[in-house]
Amino acid sequence: MTDQNIDPAPIDPALVEAPYPLQQHLGFAITEWRKDYARFDLPMAPFLMNRYGIPHGGVHAVMADTVMGFCGCYTGDPEVKELAMTLNLSVNYVGPLKGETMIAEGRVTGGGAKTFFAEATIRDEEGNVAARATGVFRRRGK
Repeated sequence: MTDQNIDPAPIDPALVEAPYPLQQHLGFAITEWRKDYARFDLPMAPFLMNRYGIPHGGVHAVMADTVMGFCGCYTGDPEVKELAMTLNLSVNYVGPLKGETMIAEGRVTGGGAKTFFAEATIRDEEGNVAARATGVFRRRGK
C-alpha cells in the first residue's frame, strides 16, 4: 500500500525517539516516516500469537493506533516534536497474516490544525491484509 510515485526516504535518526517500553517489548520499529504517512514493521514472534496461532487482534490494534498517530505528527525537525492522543479507534479484521513480518501503514485522510483523521492497513510482506483501521487523533505539542 505504499505510494507508487514516492520513493521511501531514509529516516533521520534524530527524528525518532528511543523506543518506549511497549514498543521495545513487542519489537516493532518505524521504517518510513514523512508528512501524512508512517510505516512500522513487526517481526512475527510466538508471544504475539493467540490460541489459533495467528497474531492476536490486540497486536493489530496497537500497530494501527501507533502508525496512525505517527502519520499525523511528522514535523521533519528534531527540535519540533509533536505527539497525538487517540480520540477514536476502529479496527476491522479481514484475514490472517501468513508472512514473517507485520507491516502497519498509516495515512492522514483529513482534519485540521489540532484534530486529524487517519487510516491504517495491517498486512504482511506477502501482501495478505489482516486488518484495516480508522482513527481520530488530537495533536499535542511536546
